[in-house]
Amino acid sequence: MAGPASKARARLSLLAVHPARAVVVAFAGVIVVGTVLLSLPIASADGTEPGFVTALFTSTSAVCVTGLAVVDTGTYWSGFGQGVILALIQVGGFGIMTMASLLALLISGRLRLRLQLTAQAETRSLAIGDVRRVLLGVAGTTLAVELAVGAVLAVRLREGYGESIGDSVYLGYFHAVSAFNNAGFGLHADSLTGYAQDAWILLPIAAAVILGGIGFPVLLELLRHRRRRRTTGRRNWTLHTKLTVITTVVLLAAGTVLTCLLEWTNAGTLGPHTVAGKILDGFFHSVMSRTAGFNSLDIGAMRASTLLMTCVLMFIGGGSAGTAGGIKVTTFAVLAAAMLAEMRGEPASVMLGRRLAPHTLRQALTVALAGIGVVIASTLTLLAMTGYPMESVLFEVVSAFGTVGMSTGITAGLPTGGHLLLVGLMFIGRLGPITLVSALALRERTRRYELPEERPVIG
Repeated sequence: MAGPASKARARLSLLAVHPARAVVVAFAGVIVVGTVLLSLPIASADGTEPGFVTALFTSTSAVCVTGLAVVDTGTYWSGFGQGVILALIQVGGFGIMTMASLLALLISGRLRLRLQLTAQAETRSLAIGDVRRVLLGVAGTTLAVELAVGAVLAVRLREGYGESIGDSVYLGYFHAVSAFNNAGFGLHADSLTGYAQDAWILLPIAAAVILGGIGFPVLLELLRHRRRRRTTGRRNWTLHTKLTVITTVVLLAAGTVLTCLLEWTNAGTLGPHTVAGKILDGFFHSVMSRTAGFNSLDIGAMRASTLLMTCVLMFIGGGSAGTAGGIKVTTFAVLAAAMLAEMRGEPASVMLGRRLAPHTLRQALTVALAGIGVVIASTLTLLAMTGYPMESVLFEVVSAFGTVGMSTGITAGLPTGGHLLLVGLMFIGRLGPITLVSALALRERTRRYELPEERPVIG
């Protein structure tokens, strides 16, 4: 008869074979628990029992750190309900960073042992056996950022807006947790439009979003090399960190410039603001489009061109092993490198002095095309269900898939089938890229023979 030790080893062996399955089951379980808690009468402000779809949608949005909502978070849910949502956001964000980092460790180890390959392009900042360091690092980083940002917001709300001490602390830390985890849940019906030109509110939230969305492996490496640079004077970032930081900066700058250009004279968004206010809100919108979901501008009043640009940013998302969604900036950078190499006629894709492995290109292409397919199919389905214009439906779908949480205002008006579709999209968008890349990497095998080569006509 097998003892407890042998059973534990069997479970660990199963996790090593199917780690992505364990992640999906774990997050689904948390969503179920959240749905049950939010279905209780005590969770609503008026004491009535929330509907199942409302509870399921809110729980999924919180665990998947999306921020889409079918009801107003600040008025519909009671203190208990808001506490449950905040706990689900924290568990979802912490779990995503931890699970993604540990999966990276597992993938790196499996490839070294089985194929004598490395996943250094993605996980060189982490080493096998660092599970404890990953857990403590993620927890410490999360706590430090949330406490710092929450304190700044609380002081500003108290001194600048006359909120009571209790309200300012509660509002400050709720939004800090939501921001670092890229959740986008807010306690105001108009999100952050009431603070549209307040840098003391918008910039700390933007900083928390960037730090949470850039990915724990990158944060860990930046902190490690900052200490090393003090002693050696050298900076030696891995390719993954370089790609993440450079692509993030480029996309943030591009999003800021395009938002300002497209909305500069729009009376419903940037038009009435000062020049400094326009630049601030343009930058904030660019940051939030990277899967955070807060908005200081009325999304419904934006021009179609701005909505399309925002959809592109939402689809790309943020860094790997972070709280951001989307296909990830490294995926986008790898695809851009492949296109550039093909246009130059080069035999291999090269980035920042490193040659990219062929399987990395295939993984990036698979993730991107799978995401495009999901978005197109969901948009067609939602268009058939509703009479909303295509730009609004596409925006909603990409927002759900990218776990962003921005909305043009049509979420609450969707039919039940539309809400369930968005629930599935949020779940797929949050866990899909992680599980897909994990499965592809762990299935990597060496072919001991080569088939004859032939090239079909392209284009």
